[in-house]
Amino acid sequence: MATAPVEAILFATYHKARSFRLNRCAILSKVIAAMRFPLALLVIVSFMSTETAGGHATSAPAAFPNAVQLDHMAAQFAPTPLPVDASHLDPGDRQALVKLIQAGHVIDHIFLQQLWSGNEDLQRRLRADHSPLGRARLRLFSIYKSPWSDLDAHRAFMPGVPERKPLGANFYPEDMSRAEFERWVADLPPGQAHLAKGFFSVIRRDAGRQLEIAPYHRAYEPDLQRAAGLLRDAAALTGNASLKRFLQTRAEAFLNDDYYQSDLAWMDLDSPIDITIGPYETYNDELFGYKASFEAYVCLKDDAETAKLQGFSRHLQDVENHLPIDPAFRNPRLGTTMPIRVVNEVLSAGDGNHGVQTAAFNLPNDERVIQQKGSKKVMLKNVQHAKFDSILLPVSRVVLPQSAQRDVSFDWFFTHILAHELSHGIGPHEITVNGRKTSVRLELKDLYSTIEEAKADVTGLFMLQYFFDAGILPGGEADERNLYTTFLASSFRTLRFGITEAHGRGMALQFNYLLDHGTFVTRPDGTFEVNYSKVKQGVRDLAHDLLTIEAHGDYAAAKDMLDRFGVMRPVLSKSLDRLKGIPVDIQPVFTTADELTRTSK
Repeated sequence: MATAPVEAILFATYHKARSFRLNRCAILSKVIAAMRFPLALLVIVSFMSTETAGGHATSAPAAFPNAVQLDHMAAQFAPTPLPVDASHLDPGDRQALVKLIQAGHVIDHIFLQQLWSGNEDLQRRLRADHSPLGRARLRLFSIYKSPWSDLDAHRAFMPGVPERKPLGANFYPEDMSRAEFERWVADLPPGQAHLAKGFFSVIRRDAGRQLEIAPYHRAYEPDLQRAAGLLRDAAALTGNASLKRFLQTRAEAFLNDDYYQSDLAWMDLDSPIDITIGPYETYNDELFGYKASFEAYVCLKDDAETAKLQGFSRHLQDVENHLPIDPAFRNPRLGTTMPIRVVNEVLSAGDGNHGVQTAAFNLPNDERVIQQKGSKKVMLKNVQHAKFDSILLPVSRVVLPQSAQRDVSFDWFFTHILAHELSHGIGPHEITVNGRKTSVRLELKDLYSTIEEAKADVTGLFMLQYFFDAGILPGGEADERNLYTTFLASSFRTLRFGITEAHGRGMALQFNYLLDHGTFVTRPDGTFEVNYSKVKQGVRDLAHDLLTIEAHGDYAAAKDMLDRFGVMRPVLSKSLDRLKGIPVDIQPVFTTADELTRTSK
């Protein structure tokens, strides 16, 4: 069962009471007052029967959703077929594509291990449970790749597992604190400290319970050997030189954790098959934001749509030169190339197919590659269209006044996502703090992903407005209305991901800031509209604040901003409650991948 915002508040209030030993009767009175919400009954049962041991609570069985409620939770993700036309591929590429689909399934297995140490065993037990409850649990587990609901503050939806997803996932020992890690790293030689905080290592305990480093190529060796073999097989089948080079170098990287050369090869990839595979994003490391999760996107390039967008990257230096930030923090020389690819997704796997689906991405994250070549923006057009049709349009009919609904546009939804991805490549990256060379990612730690996602959103709006004003994009008043109204409606689509997720919390920050500054306006009927007399300045001010935090690597300022704005205020909770009947996101059905795999046997 989906947890409504009010119900989530009840859970949060209860857990605060438990943590700070507040008066249980006082909290129960709040719960009883909300008895019209079905989950409140479960909260009361759990509340009355909860015991603490070592500061942790054990929930009573009644606190967990039954099969019907689990099916309702799963229904928040609308099953959506994603057919892709592969008829234009030559026989070699068609066979290579099948190998890459198989490699994607290996990535799924690695990601299960990364997200939680108990995932593999739990998956086996759920697959053996053919009861209605077991099948319902397996269905939801398959969506989240874990026993925790991303949309309900990472709360467990079944017994026998930790109450919440471990902050460090399975990148660190579950009993390790931030302080223990930082004390340990401080005593390491510089090279070992760099590896301990790097993207491609996990931290384990040795026989003496001391922390130790395990590089990815050792921690996931059997799976990475298999994935490397499949990439080499695909490289042997394709006739495309750039695809062959990427697959060969990425296979090597799987076995030694040196991804630099294969990232450069990925930047140069120009092939009918567009493949992204490896450890990239750090969202699941909520302790420090250091560790990269494995993901895969197996796609086919859309040449016609890609050609339309190439002009954008030519103007990025001009945007950088006009960013609303102290000129000293602007980058006078962006990477020499900023390729953009529009693709259609055949398969996503691992962190790429985990809860809310990715609509686009900007990679790699290696600052050396970004400085040398920039970063590549990949737009998943069929995924974006599915989200727009199934989610955004129904949401807009609830949160916007009828007069504004005609301004919601797929073209501007798609274009802002592109601007968001381009904005990851501009602004501060490598910075100097107190005379020390460092990066925004390292300084902002666990807050980086949220601040960076908010920065990319609002700087994307700034970029498109700059393009309008400079005549780079032909646009008039109608186009500006389409852009900002679509962004406002899409804000609610993103807010439904929850504020425990980087994109959702980053959107809460933006929405509350713009509401406080009069850029967004609440109407008497509970809908929202854009104040066009204030929108340009509001966007500029927010972009300035976020870019400045990144330029200074100011963790305290980032935390303060998130504490003030990255929260679920009552006005948002009430609005989100009105959207309960609309799916939160799509659940892709990979019809083409299944067909290709089946016919290749």
